[in-house]
Amino acid sequence: MATLQDYRNERLRKLDELKQLGFNPYPAESHMTHKIGQIIDEFDKLSGQTVTVVGRVVGLRKFGKLAFVVVKDFSGQIQLFMRAGAVDKTEASSGVVGIENITLLDTGDFVEATGEVMTTQTGEKSVGVKTLRLLSKALRPMPTELTNKEERMRRRYVDMNVNQDVRDRFVRRSKFWKATRDYLDDNGFLEVNIPVLEHTTGGADATPFVTHMESLDQDFYLRISHELPLKRLVGAGFEKVYDLGPRFRNEGYTDEHLPEHVAMEWYWAYANWKDGMKFMEDMYKNVLDKTFGTLQFKLGEFEVDMSGEWEVWDYATIIKDRYGVDVFDSSLDEVKQALKANSLEVEQTENRARGIDKLWKNIRKDVAGPVWLVNTPKFISPLSKSDPDDDRIVQRFQPVIAGSELGNGFSELNDPIEQLDRFKEQQGMREAGDDEAMMMDIDFVEMLEYGMPPACGWGYSERVFWIFEGVSAREGVPFPQLRLDYDETTRDIYPDINLG
Repeated sequence: MATLQDYRNERLRKLDELKQLGFNPYPAESHMTHKIGQIIDEFDKLSGQTVTVVGRVVGLRKFGKLAFVVVKDFSGQIQLFMRAGAVDKTEASSGVVGIENITLLDTGDFVEATGEVMTTQTGEKSVGVKTLRLLSKALRPMPTELTNKEERMRRRYVDMNVNQDVRDRFVRRSKFWKATRDYLDDNGFLEVNIPVLEHTTGGADATPFVTHMESLDQDFYLRISHELPLKRLVGAGFEKVYDLGPRFRNEGYTDEHLPEHVAMEWYWAYANWKDGMKFMEDMYKNVLDKTFGTLQFKLGEFEVDMSGEWEVWDYATIIKDRYGVDVFDSSLDEVKQALKANSLEVEQTENRARGIDKLWKNIRKDVAGPVWLVNTPKFISPLSKSDPDDDRIVQRFQPVIAGSELGNGFSELNDPIEQLDRFKEQQGMREAGDDEAMMMDIDFVEMLEYGMPPACGWGYSERVFWIFEGVSAREGVPFPQLRLDYDETTRDIYPDINLG
C-alpha cells in the first residue's frame, strides 16, 4: 500500500519535470472573471460566454483525447471539459498546461481555466477549456475523508477542505461577529480597540497569563476581560463604546471554555441594567437570526425558543428553594454541607462566595432557558452597582440558555470609595489563596474619583456561538491550541530538521 511519503515523492518527481519543462510551478499572477458559484447560479445567462475560473483540483480523469477536471473555489465546484485540439498546447513560459501534459497535474493543485460555459453530452454544467494554467503545485494529496479528531484539530486546513460542514461553521462564526458589530454600530455604539497587555488585569474571576515586556523591563498580563479599560473610556466621555477581540484566561480546557477565545463587551452611559436586559433580548434575536436563519434550536437535550419573552429568576430564591441555603445568612460550613450533599467538589481553599456559585452552577446545567438570572449577591459580583432597595444584591443580569451562562451584564459601580472597598475584599481573597480573585487596581479607582456617569455594561464570548452551533469549544474555533507534537510521517519526511 502506498504511503503518504510515496505519494509525496511522486509529486516531487512531477514538480521536477515541470521545472525541467520550464514551468514556474508557483507563479504570482492569476486572473479570474467569475466565481464558480456565480456560473452555476447564472448558468443560462452565462452559457456560451467565455469565462476564467480559478480553484483547487478535486477530481481529474483522462480518457485518450478527453480530460475532465473538477475544480473548487470558495463558492462551489464545476467541471472543466478538455478536448485535444480545442485546448492550447503546453507553453511552459506562461504556465499553460496542454492536455498532453495533464498527467503532471494532481488533485490538490490550483489551476486557472479559461473557456466557454457549456453543457456536456451527459448534461454536466462545465467550462469548455481553451487555456489551462498551473497556479500552484500541491505536494501532498488531500485525503478523501478525515475523521480522526486529533488529526482534524492539528491540520484544520485539511479538515475544512475535506469536511465542508466544518468550513461552513466558520462562515457562520464570521456572520455571528459581523451581526454583533452591525447591531451595536446601528445602535450608536463606537468600537474602540483597547490593549491586550495590562499592568493589572481585572473584570473577571480568572487566572491570567503573564508575559514580560523587554523595553520596560516589567511583567504584563494578557487581559482576562475588556471591562476596566472600556469603563475608563466611559470616564473619558464615551457614552456608547465597545471592543471585540481575544481575551486570555489561563485555565483548563472544557467543552465550554478555551484559554484563548474571542469576546465582546459594550458599555452604555446613562443606561441601567433594565435598559440592558431589553437591549440584549433584542440583540440576541437579531444576531442569532442573521447567523442561523432561525430562533428555534435543538441544543443537545434542550429545546430552546429565542423568539419570545424571557423568564426572570431571583438568585437567592432559586438557591433557597433547591438547597435550603440562605445565601445572605449562612455559614461556610452550611455551604460546604450543601456541596457535599450534592456530590460537588469542596476545595481546601473554599470560600462562601465560590461555594455558593458552585451551587448555582449545579442548577444552571439543567436550565433550557432563555432565563435572566437577576439579584446576584454583592459578594459574588464585586464590580456591579448595589440595588438601592437591597444593599445585599447588585443590579446584574445573566442569560441562562441550554445549561450555560451566555453573557453578563450589570449597572456599573461608579462609587470610587465602594469600589476600593470591594477591591480590598478581593485582595484579601487573593492573599488567602484564591488566584482567581480580582487584583487591586488603584488607577481604576482614581479614574472613578474623577467621575464616571451611571452606566450599564455587557459582555459575551464566542461561547454563545458554540452553544447555538452545537459544538464544543475546540470544534468551535478554527485553530485550537494543542500540545506541540509531530507524527512519525512528518519526522520521516524532514529527517534533517530537529523537531524535538
